[in-house]
Amino acid sequence: MEKQAAISLNNNSTINFLKAYVKSMRLYYSFVTGIAGWIGVSYYEWVATTEGARGTSDLVKNIEVLPSPEKKLVILILLFLSWGINQIFNDYLGRKEDRINAPDRPMVTGKLHPQKAILLSIILLIGTIFITYFYLEPIAIYPLAIGVSLNIIYEYAKGRGILGNIVFGVMISMCGLFGFFAAGPMEVYFTKSRISALALIAILNGLMTYYTYFKDYFGDKATGKRTIVVKFGLEKNKSIAIFSSFLPSILFIGSYYGFQSFEIELNNTFIILGIMTIFLQLWTGMLFYRNPKGEMTYYSLVTNFRACTCGQATIIAIFNPELGIILFLCSYVIVGFLFNLHTNIKA
Repeated sequence: MEKQAAISLNNNSTINFLKAYVKSMRLYYSFVTGIAGWIGVSYYEWVATTEGARGTSDLVKNIEVLPSPEKKLVILILLFLSWGINQIFNDYLGRKEDRINAPDRPMVTGKLHPQKAILLSIILLIGTIFITYFYLEPIAIYPLAIGVSLNIIYEYAKGRGILGNIVFGVMISMCGLFGFFAAGPMEVYFTKSRISALALIAILNGLMTYYTYFKDYFGDKATGKRTIVVKFGLEKNKSIAIFSSFLPSILFIGSYYGFQSFEIELNNTFIILGIMTIFLQLWTGMLFYRNPKGEMTYYSLVTNFRACTCGQATIIAIFNPELGIILFLCSYVIVGFLFNLHTNIKA
């Protein structure tokens, strides 16, 4: 009986640990990395088609082949889970400010054992490396390693103004690069259009993380994290929030028409989704202008996440309009659903 009781206790302990681990993954964020990576996979598929090869003068089709459905599924699973796995490192390094900003987070309350959680994330990362090297494309290990490294660096860069936003944006752009590299063989890795797409991913996500700093203002200020919001204060950042919401659109339009950085002809689907994305971005800026602090600051984040993920889905619509529409709608609905499962603003 004592042995059975001990086994039952261990099983309950394991289940509680896994529940706390999954909660700490904050799966509503998974669409950020997942859709970013899907851009890379979808673009590779486009490159591997005759239509794609004729679609732009900046595209070179050599040895690219369409990835199998199984291969795409594995890539996307890794990408959608990558946020949560790496979030554990972020929570571990950010416990000091989380004791103020999010005192109910599992790692702060003790429901999630820090060292065990880190060990599990390391094991999962090692598994990802093995899958990438032996089943996908070994070259994809490079953006994987850069992304993981930037996640660690971000915790320190966050307290240094805009540097934190830059590091975060580049980190998420590595998901796009991972999806592209992992999808299949290639000879030409970078072109002007590909670099521009990565830059756009970085801008969308750098802006997204800027808005998250509003809810962390008091904890970041108390622990010496000089984010942009802390550096300029809530009142000035109300105006910055409005101005910043225009940045992705201005930079895309300027680079597309001014520098021909995307040598792909825009389609009607992209234009329609782009207009809807602009509305989400402007509405995000307005929400944080109206609610720079308080409970509504937290709930405004769902619009922020939707603007980012839907914006990334819109990029896919440039070369795969049908998929772009599907991912735009799925992102909007599912991000909201997953976010509403986390109703505790202190967690």
